[in-house]
Amino acid sequence: MSRPLHRGFSGGGRLSGHIQDFLEDSQMKIKPEKEDFDKNGYVVPDPFSSVSSRKRYKLTLFLLKLSLFVIVFLALTGSFWWTISLTTASRNHTFRGYRRLQEQLVSDLWDIGELSLGTSRTKETEFCSLESENHIPCFNISENLELGLTEGQEQDRHCRPTSKQNCLVLAPSKYKVPHRWPTGRDVIWIDNVKINAQEVLSSGSLTKRMMLLDDDQISFSFASSMVDDSIEDYSHQIAEMIGLRNESYLVQAGVRTVLDIGCGFGSLGAHFFQNHLLTMCIANYESSGSQVEITLERGLPAIVASFTTKKLPFPSLSFDMVHSAWDGIAWNHKDGIHLIEVDRVLRPGGYFVWTSSAANTRASVRKKDSSNIGDFVRNFAKDLCWNLLSQQDKTVVWKKTSSKDCYASRNHGSSPSVCKVGREVESPYYHPLEACIGGTHNRRWIPIEKRPKWPSRATLSSKELAAHGVLFDDVIEDDLNWKSAVRNYWSLLSPLIFSDHPKRPGIEDPIPPYNMVRNVLDMNAHFGGFNSALLGAGKSVWVMNVVPTSGPNHLPLILDRGFLGVLHDWCEAFPTYPRTYDLVHAEGFLSLETAKRRSCSMLDVFFEMDRILRPEGWVILRDTSSLIETARTITTRLKWEARVVEIESNSDEKLLVCQKPLIRRRSNPS
Repeated sequence: MSRPLHRGFSGGGRLSGHIQDFLEDSQMKIKPEKEDFDKNGYVVPDPFSSVSSRKRYKLTLFLLKLSLFVIVFLALTGSFWWTISLTTASRNHTFRGYRRLQEQLVSDLWDIGELSLGTSRTKETEFCSLESENHIPCFNISENLELGLTEGQEQDRHCRPTSKQNCLVLAPSKYKVPHRWPTGRDVIWIDNVKINAQEVLSSGSLTKRMMLLDDDQISFSFASSMVDDSIEDYSHQIAEMIGLRNESYLVQAGVRTVLDIGCGFGSLGAHFFQNHLLTMCIANYESSGSQVEITLERGLPAIVASFTTKKLPFPSLSFDMVHSAWDGIAWNHKDGIHLIEVDRVLRPGGYFVWTSSAANTRASVRKKDSSNIGDFVRNFAKDLCWNLLSQQDKTVVWKKTSSKDCYASRNHGSSPSVCKVGREVESPYYHPLEACIGGTHNRRWIPIEKRPKWPSRATLSSKELAAHGVLFDDVIEDDLNWKSAVRNYWSLLSPLIFSDHPKRPGIEDPIPPYNMVRNVLDMNAHFGGFNSALLGAGKSVWVMNVVPTSGPNHLPLILDRGFLGVLHDWCEAFPTYPRTYDLVHAEGFLSLETAKRRSCSMLDVFFEMDRILRPEGWVILRDTSSLIETARTITTRLKWEARVVEIESNSDEKLLVCQKPLIRRRSNPS
């Protein structure tokens, strides 16, 4: 596992193989021959020359030395020239800020020169079309409809070989690096997301109360309205309906993770974050601009997800609260199968909060079309053994049963039935929705009121870990190693990330707004130790813990620790919009993927990493030396700035630290 890193960088004087060959060639004895040079620099015979053999010899030697000098010079300075110049593509511009890998430039020139030579021999990577600017591969509604997919299946993910796009997705022409956290939570650049000023101004009154347009920015105020009252009043109302004084007591009631279905622009999650609650926003893919895209731009957790026909990418018993407000879901369709899926991901004793005009009993009397949904949900909730806690106007709160005995005490023949033992699914990746109650046979069935409260929950007991088949000592050792690794990561990145605020390793990080890293994605999360170490170090980040389908499934353990995460096959596009993460991290991921017979190449995965990474964002990869060297070669095709870092007392592994440049699409001439 993770071990302390050495702060020095590789390189610093080693000659690349190609440059060494050039130097050896220059020491060879050059025989004078009757040759001359044409205008392109090639040697050609010239029997009619009047120059003497000696002069020709001197001229030949001089030009050879000059050529060697130019080649070595270009090799050493190629990356530096690349850093400060515009990209060679005529229709795009590359803009680079001050947060750059410049500090060790001189000592790294030999290595970077080698990469520059490699780049010249590699096919130039193409840029994606304009349509890819805010597109997520695998979501193509029109194509799905043409293939005959209906009844909601056209909204689901369908990854085909044609879904791969091995090209670089350009940022919009007016894209700006997002505001630092926490400023970025409340203010975003309008050109960074697919929504224009006219759409904001012409939106309904509800949206206008949530978003304020100010020149080229959108401002979100906590005083803005989400429903009929302000977001503070709304969250306060939810807490009171549960029986608490206010939302700050939700953690003490056992609530840590919240699933927000159709989350708007993440306002509830932004407010809950102040009370140590972690909210995962999910919503459908929208080609015209999405709730998920805006929520992530604000630095809040979100993924594109739909449970129209497939299960959500979470195991059973994953969240302490599920919230749904004005989501547009027809809960009474398909015999309540969507409510059954909510029950599956909800922990015992957890809460379901539903806000809708259909939930208003008085309104349902006047609008018979709404009463069907409202009455159905209230009656179906009883069959799911949910206890109605309270109802106020358009908001209803239920509490899931903490006892499995409730299901047996229902009236004979009540539906839905309890899933059989063999149908328990901890890896619900692409699994169809099921019309039976799940999680009842799971060893993780522990009511939220009996779980340790946050932050103690992050350290699971031996008994809890036994339910996951994991030893307590293994997780403790993993956490200790990651604490050391994170300290070294931050020491490595801090002089670069905080270059506008000088800082020495070991002292406190500058207070916001100087923290550039907020959205973190861990491609191979293991036990969630990287997440735990970041929180333990007091970093103002959230982590999307991704568990690859090609490896062991520790996602239930990660979720039980109070973190967020999903299952994912990295041969497919991750369900997020382009430019949504500040830091992408992976330890042992390359080894895991290469050990399997995969339907994709390492290059495919790196293109996907580039798509989801924000301009000026960072990549940290830790793996075997050979795989890291291969990965470093690939980064040249992506135009990343890369450096290999040696790991102290570990010659078998290396660290690759990269930064993605800001490449904007050229504005169309007016």
